[in-house]
Amino acid sequence: MEPSGRGVGAGRPRADRAHARALAGRDGAIWAIARPGGEATGLIGLNGIDLAGGSAEIIYWLLPAARGGGVEAVRRVGRWALEDLGLHRLRLCHSVANPASCRVALKAGYAFEGVMRGALLHADGWHDQHLHARIRGDAQSAL
Repeated sequence: MEPSGRGVGAGRPRADRAHARALAGRDGAIWAIARPGGEATGLIGLNGIDLAGGSAEIIYWLLPAARGGGVEAVRRVGRWALEDLGLHRLRLCHSVANPASCRVALKAGYAFEGVMRGALLHADGWHDQHLHARIRGDAQSAL
């Protein structure tokens, strides 16, 4: 159990909702994030996959106990999407109120491109979002 009282299973409903949305639209894919032999501690995926247009959005979410593991997950899925799936561009968006996700994006090699005003609806209202992106051919060192 985490200090917040929310154990590993606390993220299951959110993961299930994300998976259902991906299946309904059939333009996304979701995977669990887990340490080898461990329980799932988050999810990562691609939304809005446009094979003809060569783009997708990379999404992820982690339980508080797993924070810090996002960079490696974003790098791995990004590498697969660009090199194996053959996409040209990946975007990563997050609320401007989430500086940790901004650090993940930058450390994983996603350049900051700007702010999308009022682009994300949370329970407390509309949030601005940062837009980051990585294109095939960007410096490989971050992947």
